[in-house]
Amino acid sequence: MEKGSATAELVLLTPLLMLVALFAVAAGRLVAARLEVNDAAHQAARAASMARTPSAADTAARSAVESALGATRATCASRSVNVGLGSFRPGGNVTVTVTCHAKLSDVAMVHIPGSAALTSSFVVPIDYWRSQ
Repeated sequence: MEKGSATAELVLLTPLLMLVALFAVAAGRLVAARLEVNDAAHQAARAASMARTPSAADTAARSAVESALGATRATCASRSVNVGLGSFRPGGNVTVTVTCHAKLSDVAMVHIPGSAALTSSFVVPIDYWRSQ
């Protein structure tokens, strides 16, 4: 082994190691953003299931999504909320689907081109014994 070869190898490998580290951070932040959208859908479905009327359920779900995603780091260029109230009755269920279109550069905090559609859907039962 020649003198200084370990230093030369380290100098050559450092950019590759930095690239791998940046990719790992970006992937971790994308997973965190998906979890935040998942949590927003869960909160919205739960809020809708507690409402007394379909219009109140729709309003509660949309408000919960705005509140949940407004307080997170997941920046949505656009978001959509679909509230399924087809079986809105005691013993039925509420389905909420949240889609957040996030730029990867915003999520990962490094310049990555493109965007990702983060979608989550939750179904929550409506209590059968609740009062109308």
